[in-house]
Formats: sequence, structure tokens, C-alpha cells
Amino acid sequence: MFRLGWRLLPILQLTRMALVFTALADSFCALLLSTARYEPAASPWLPTSPLRIAGLAMISIGLYGFGMSLNDIIDRRRDLQLARHRPLPSGRIGIMAAHTICVLLALMAVAGVLIYTAGQPTGPLTRTFFAFTLVLIIFYDLAGKYLVAPGLLTLGLIRFFHAALAAPRLPVIWQPLLLLNHIALISTVAYRWEQKRPPLTKRHWWAVIGGLAAVDASLILAVSWRHHGAEGKASAAAALAITPGLALPALAVLAFVAVAFAIRRQNRNARQAGGALMLTGLLWLIVYDAAFVAGFVGIAPAGAMLGLLPVAYFSVQLMRWWNQIVAISQRPAYKRVET
Repeated sequence: MFRLGWRLLPILQLTRMALVFTALADSFCALLLSTARYEPAASPWLPTSPLRIAGLAMISIGLYGFGMSLNDIIDRRRDLQLARHRPLPSGRIGIMAAHTICVLLALMAVAGVLIYTAGQPTGPLTRTFFAFTLVLIIFYDLAGKYLVAPGLLTLGLIRFFHAALAAPRLPVIWQPLLLLNHIALISTVAYRWEQKRPPLTKRHWWAVIGGLAAVDASLILAVSWRHHGAEGKASAAAALAITPGLALPALAVLAFVAVAFAIRRQNRNARQAGGALMLTGLLWLIVYDAAFVAGFVGIAPAGAMLGLLPVAYFSVQLMRWWNQIVAISQRPAYKRVET
């Protein structure tokens, strides 16, 4: 087990696979919403063929792992100074191995989208959203994270298009739209609390808020205008409708606001509070997805989706515990002190 963990842990750390369950919840929530809207006779436990479900999982895992590993590859020299515990700067995984993993995950995502869209009338739109997601990931890793406001907005857009590609007809636009706003806002607050560089100014705050407002309005208008005919107008109206099913997601938003205030009060150190907020905010995506499924699909599948929350939390803790065990088991590194 120790040898297996020693080889596997750096790969899991490089790809941040402990949090991939949040991406899986986003995409499968969108799929369930689409099935409930357009194929009400289908079972929520098997909304489509097992092969397509496997393809959707490949997309989420591949895109998530690709983005995280590419980020560490690009930041490896910076991490030598600021985060030497990470797999690449610590030498626990080689640069060629990291590149191989990154490419394989990208290919997994591409294979997944081909499987998921095979024979589907919405295939071209799904592939378009997939391309948007991939381009946004690459842009963020290469440049967006250094541009503050554009980078923070990009993080939200990645979540939006990743969820939207699973259900490109956007049966309930509020689900991917909530993911977009949640990620952009908590990333902005965490950026401020962690005092990252370049510093977050008032101009950046207004750029994020104004940018979110513009993006939200544009996406809502796009859904309103992309349909034609009576059937299309009815579909657009259903996607934008404010229904009782939105009550649970709204309550989940209010609950997270309370949690965020509690995190800040309990952590006097702003940097620790920022890290805790970001981790909690990512895990909370599963709560949002379960709330949408409960409101529009059913309580039982929502409970199953909510079960991903303890799995994701335990995976994060397991990674931390195993990392400590590996660190303790290593021989101490001594340095000669010259006098």
C-alpha cells in the first residue's frame, strides 16, 4: 500500500482528483435536468445509455485533470520558491511524466465527448461548448490567472460551459448560471483574503461584478433568442422560468453565505480563511447540484448526488493524511552548515 501510495499520490495531487467529484456532480446534474425536461419517461437512475454516461464521466475527469496538471506544469518554476511541497518542484514526479499525464487526460476528454455525442442531434452544440471549455482552461492557465478580473471571470465561465455541454439545450439555465456566479465570486473573495499578487483593487472588484452582470445578461438573452417557432419559444420560456423548484437552490445560496461568514469569523488569519472558503465553496457545488435535482427531478436521485459530498470531503482529507504519512516516512534532509 505504501509503495502504491508513493507512486499514485503525486499523480492525484498533480491532477487534484480529490475534487473531481464537484465536476462530475455539475455535469450529471445538467444531464438529469435535461432528461427530466425533454425525456420525462426516462429513469433518473439511468438517464441515458451506460456508454454515454461513461463518456460524460470521461469528459469531466479529463477536463478537470488536464486543467490542474497544466497549471502545475506552467507554474513549476514559481512553485520552487512558493510551494516546494507540490509534486513537480519536490521531484516526486518528473516533468516528462507530468506532460504525459496532461496529454492523456486531454485525450480522455476528447474521446469522452466523441462517445457522448455519437448519434445525438445536439452533438455539434455539445462539441462547441467542449471547445469553449478547453480554450478557457488553457487561457486561464497561460494568462488569465495573472490578469486578476479576467481570470476570475474565466473560472466561472469554465464551470458554466462544462455543465452546459452535458445538456446543451439548457433546460434550466439557472443551474450553470449559479455555478458561474458562485465560482467567480468565491474566487474573488478568496483571492482578496489570501492576499495574492497582483493585489485585488476596487477596479478589479467592479470589473468582476460588472463582468458577471454582462455575462449573465448575455447568456440569458442568448437562451431567449436562440429558439424559433412555438416549440422553441416554449422551450426557452421553460429554461428561464422562475418555478418552485428553484426554492432549494436559493436556500442553498443563503446557507453558503452564512457558512462564508462563519469561516471568516473562525479564522483570524485571512490567508487560512481564504483557503478554507475556496475549498468549502468548491465542495458546495455538490450541494447546489443536489438542490436542483431535488427541485426538478426527485428527492431520491438528489440524495444520491448529495452523497458525493462526503466522498469528496473524505478524498481531500485522505490526500492530506497520506501526504503527511509520506512526509514523515522520508529520511530527513541534512544540510552542511559552513562556519
